Amino acid sequence: MSLKIRPYSLSDRQAVRDICCDTGFMGNPIDPVYQDRDAFADFFTRYYTDREPENALVAVDDDRVVGYLLGCLNFDRFNRQQLWLILSRTTPKIIGRILTGKYNWASIKFLNWFLFKSAGQTPKGIPGAAHFHINMYSEYRTGFAGRRLIFPFVNRLAKLGFKGVYGQMQVYEDRRSEKALERYGFKFMDRRQVTKFKDFHDKPVWVATVYNEFKTDKTPLPKMQ
Repeated sequence: MSLKIRPYSLSDRQAVRDICCDTGFMGNPIDPVYQDRDAFADFFTRYYTDREPENALVAVDDDRVVGYLLGCLNFDRFNRQQLWLILSRTTPKIIGRILTGKYNWASIKFLNWFLFKSAGQTPKGIPGAAHFHINMYSEYRTGFAGRRLIFPFVNRLAKLGFKGVYGQMQVYEDRRSEKALERYGFKFMDRRQVTKFKDFHDKPVWVATVYNEFKTDKTPLPKMQ
């Protein structure tokens, strides 16, 4: 694996959106659950790529973008601008597609979940901390690519004086993802069960929050090789 980590650039935007949609259903394409890939990518990546691109990283293997970390250093700004982007840019497209019959019943149900249930099924963030969203193609989810993406971002935030950083991820019964991050200074804080896949998957799925609180003595965090 010739994996390289580099800063996100505007030319990576579509690749990031593709990864988001290609893995949106528990590592598989989101299409059976929600057929509107454009809106789905807006929901989960647009704020980061359009408002804080300087805080994003991509993993590249043989010139192909195979994963990403999207970071946010201002959660209050995220809340305001994410809502504005959805209302002003994404909602008009969705309404037009619904009115022209381009949404099937599964997509209507997912949209209902996103609008009315997703906030209540998302664990709370950590006040004053930065956050990140990480994703990659299934074949790269061995831990190596994730560490290579996360720790440059974590070390940068520690140097900038943040109190800590948290991430939120989809997890299952075995909680392997949470335990893997605990080895690198992240602590499991909370998780909530999500119902967006209940018609397609018969086992419980949660979203978990993991948090890394930085040392107050300013001791640099270990660099990942």
